[in-house]
Amino acid sequence: MKLSNSTYDILKDIALIFPLVITLVGAIMKIWNIPYAAEVCATLTAINAFIGGLVAIANKLYILKNKKVK
Repeated sequence: MKLSNSTYDILKDIALIFPLVITLVGAIMKIWNIPYAAEVCATLTAINAFIGGLVAIANKLYILKNKKVK
């Protein structure tokens, strides 16, 4: 998988910031008794884990590629 630098940076930033959003959404949903708070948070966490996995794979492939070049 090859990602451009800008795509990688955007995904990395999302993966780092998204847990803050998940926490905020979960807290607000609990405070206001909005239904399905746990399900929404679990879904958002799964999405964040997927994005984090993509970033980790792209990073690993980038490192492996650059080791071969040297």
